[in-house]
Amino acid sequence: MRILLVNWQDNDNPLAGGAEIHMHEIFGRLARRGHTVSLLCGGWPGCAPRARIDDMEVRRVGTRATFGALAYPYFRREFAAGPWDILLEDVNKMPLYTPLWGGNVRRVVALVPHLFGSTAFVALPAPLAAAVWLSERPLGSVYRRVPFEAISESTRDDLVARGIPRANVEVIYPGIDVQGYTPDVASRDPNPVFAYLGRLKKYKGVHIVIRAFARMRNRRASLSIAGAGDYRDELERLARSLDLADRVRFLGRISEPEKLALLRRAWGLVFASPKEGWGITNLEAAACATPVVASNSPGIRESVRDGETGFLVPHGDTQAMAAAMDRLADSPALVEKLGQQARRFAESFTWERAADETERHLARLIHPDALGGGGKTV
Repeated sequence: MRILLVNWQDNDNPLAGGAEIHMHEIFGRLARRGHTVSLLCGGWPGCAPRARIDDMEVRRVGTRATFGALAYPYFRREFAAGPWDILLEDVNKMPLYTPLWGGNVRRVVALVPHLFGSTAFVALPAPLAAAVWLSERPLGSVYRRVPFEAISESTRDDLVARGIPRANVEVIYPGIDVQGYTPDVASRDPNPVFAYLGRLKKYKGVHIVIRAFARMRNRRASLSIAGAGDYRDELERLARSLDLADRVRFLGRISEPEKLALLRRAWGLVFASPKEGWGITNLEAAACATPVVASNSPGIRESVRDGETGFLVPHGDTQAMAAAMDRLADSPALVEKLGQQARRFAESFTWERAADETERHLARLIHPDALGGGGKTV
């Protein structure tokens, strides 16, 4: 297959996040299997306009601020002649309306981690939030005949609610590196340690985690917060106001080895976002045999099995979250039991499986009669 990807960023971008990891893990594998894969994306000041990453050709135009305006003209000039079997748009910020782009393209496909909806007004300044919210409104009409790949049932439900036919949406769960993220029981801290890993943005709900931690009965427990973002100062002020400065540590941005060490050391990962596409960090913790305490929110509830790999609590209920954390802090045996179950759950979510399912789905779209019941093709 000849596949053209369109995304706001590539994996080398300093602002890259989960959407970029997801795209490169899957389509890098497809490129190595012999498919031709090119990526049109935004750049950053001083970046090279062309690169080769994960066996994919990468073309960069503009920046995060200007890519939305420059992507279509660049496509018409450089890529429209094709031919392309698939033009796949990763709709993870503002939609680019690629179904209207035309060109020598057999099928346009949309990949959606999650949609912001009204949560944009929590995550972004009001003018930008309004722009994102408004940009999502035409999805049901512009993309109605487009096949979708969603990373969770929650995202599929969101798309259906916006007017996309359910039959047009294929759910393909992301993967994790189950060889890299592994348990190490000897690394577990002797005292209860809880961890948060992710961006320090208001919409991520880290303030809920801190308030829940303050309500715990167990005073031996500590909380390590890893990540960077513009909400850090506010979170540090909150911790001080709750007299938690000696038990809440802000680690800042950490390396992958430090992340692995923290997940292995922790008695539980705590996550309180109101909405996620999936929650890859929850599965990374599970792969390390570390239970998760999380909000029972769209997306998240699919990456945590309540009572089996951790605990789900009503979003914003700090008392319920504190009680779940206390259950873990009071019982190393429970931590071990949930951790073992979590590891088994995580082992079924590999990037190879995600790449296989993506490859089969795209092949069916361009050769609907060739595969019959499904199967691998190039």
